[in-house]
Amino acid sequence: MKEEKAIQQEITKKGNPGKPQGEEGVQMLHRMNESHYAVTGWALGFLTFQEDNRVLDIGCGGGATLKRMSAYIKTGHLTGVDYSKVSVGLTQELNKTDIQNGKMEVLEASVESLPFQDGAFDKIITVESFYFWPNPSESLKEVFRVLKEGGTFLLAAEIYQKEGLGQEAVENVARYHLLNPTPEEFRKMFEQAGFSDVQIHTREGEDWICVEGDKGR
Repeated sequence: MKEEKAIQQEITKKGNPGKPQGEEGVQMLHRMNESHYAVTGWALGFLTFQEDNRVLDIGCGGGATLKRMSAYIKTGHLTGVDYSKVSVGLTQELNKTDIQNGKMEVLEASVESLPFQDGAFDKIITVESFYFWPNPSESLKEVFRVLKEGGTFLLAAEIYQKEGLGQEAVENVARYHLLNPTPEEFRKMFEQAGFSDVQIHTREGEDWICVEGDKGR
């Protein structure tokens, strides 16, 4: 068990969770598609999709979240962005049919400068990527810019800063220099970026957090 854990830690280190790279990055992303399944499903439960929604996934990783959301979107469109070439390639592979049908596109881009017009999306989501965002306050303003009036941005993470956070999580925060705010710090950042009706959800028995912010009309 300890040996397997050490192997996975080495794969994660070489694969670079902040910007997946190389063969280890591919292995890590496949694992994350599985390990993030539960927290993603929980977070998606706070969103109500319309069939014609235009949806953006920031830091789309291995592409599993886009694939799940595709089931809700019939006549709309989904877009994924990631600044890792490895992530973009794996997401494109996993969602090949939707891309070929014109229902989805996946682009290499950073949250710092999203290549979209103002108000382009009804729903925006990010799962397990906020830890690595450069200049998070300004990046949140960029998310707000491309969100449609009346739209919702949802952020999901498996950990947040709180008392009693497990030792492994604390070590990972230090090892990978993760941005790990408290719930109130999340609220403040969202509100300063312009979001309204900010709601914070946590899951009893887990370290999960989901932050919702709306763009008022």
